[in-house]
Amino acid sequence: MSNIQRIKFLNTFIDNLTAQEAKACVDELINEPGNHYVVTPNSDIVVKMQDDPELLDICNKADLILTDGQIVVKLSRMIGTPIKERVAMTDFVWNVMDLADEKGYKVFLFGGKEEVLEKATEKIKEKYPRLNIIDSYSPPFGFENNKEQLEAANQRIKKSDADILIVFLGCPKQEKFIANNKDKYCVPISITMGGCVDFIAGKVKRAPQWMQDAGLEWFYRFLQEPKRMFKRYFVDDIRIFGLVKAYKKG
Repeated sequence: MSNIQRIKFLNTFIDNLTAQEAKACVDELINEPGNHYVVTPNSDIVVKMQDDPELLDICNKADLILTDGQIVVKLSRMIGTPIKERVAMTDFVWNVMDLADEKGYKVFLFGGKEEVLEKATEKIKEKYPRLNIIDSYSPPFGFENNKEQLEAANQRIKKSDADILIVFLGCPKQEKFIANNKDKYCVPISITMGGCVDFIAGKVKRAPQWMQDAGLEWFYRFLQEPKRMFKRYFVDDIRIFGLVKAYKKG
């Protein structure tokens, strides 16, 4: 694959790529032997890694590690390991769809609430009428802990003969599902997209561009669902600043 600059960032690593470079890497991985996967750490995931050695190991072994968080980009500059740009999944999902549309790749959409996934699938098909969405499936809650349901999910994905698996399960479920099952369902590339399905479906609105650029998209998200997002943003994710203090150079 093309030369990727994998740099150290706090407790993990980041592939220092632009969105267009990442899109080209996805294309290369699809055409290389093996079952590859892409992870997309933001500040929330970086904090979760600190408490979850399995998640940290999975992310560090990924074929691509992309930066889904403007705060991560800004912090990388503060600690002396600047990242080129944010590769936001809410934007990069369309880069992946562009690629699939251009090359005729088959896409499988996996995860998210059933009604939300259906709406997201409709939205993608409206934008890309020729795109081959080979299947979309919302597995039962807790399927990963049910042997029969997990096997059924793996077989459904495998039989689809998809080229790209987009996984909307949220962290750390999506990362662990992919790492533990990619060699069972056998898709050339699997990409973690988390809550991106809500944005595609139109259930959640994107922040204005100026807030995205300023690293305030999280605050816009908090204003939409304050009760649900308070703990994540104001209790859990704030710990990333402690990590910065611990890992900052010099």
